[in-house]
Amino acid sequence: MSPGTHNGFPLRIEVEQMEEVEAEFNAEFTARMVAKIEYKALIDTVASVSAAQPDRSPLPGGARQPASRSVSHLHLSLLQLNVDSKLPAALPEDYATNEEFLQALHHVLLEIEIVTGTLVCPETGKRFAIKDGIPSML
Repeated sequence: MSPGTHNGFPLRIEVEQMEEVEAEFNAEFTARMVAKIEYKALIDTVASVSAAQPDRSPLPGGARQPASRSVSHLHLSLLQLNVDSKLPAALPEDYATNEEFLQALHHVLLEIEIVTGTLVCPETGKRFAIKDGIPSML
C-alpha cells in the first residue's frame, strides 16, 4: 500500500484481455485456499468484472450482438469463459465437501487469467498495468 493509503483493498480490475486456461482440479487444495482469500472481495470482483464485459446476449433467431468498438471489443465474454460462475454470494458452510462449489471456485481462481489490463486502487486511483498476466505494482 502507498504511504497514506488506508483502504487500498481490493484493487479494482479493468480487463483488456483474458483467457481460460486448464488447471487440474484438486478439491483438497481448493478447499484449503478458502482460508486464504477474502470471499466477499472475490465475489465483488467477479461481479464487477462481469458487469464490465460487453453485452453479447442472443438476438432473435440466435445471432449474437456484435461486440462494441471500444476497448472491450478485445474482451472475451465472461459467459464464453464461464466466469459468471456458480459461486454463491455467501460462503457455504459445507464448502470443504461441496464439490460443485469447489469446482466453481477452482475455475475462478485458477482457470481465468487476466492477460492484459489494469489494477486500480479504490482509494487513490493509482493504476498498475497487467501485461502478459503479470501485474507491475511499481
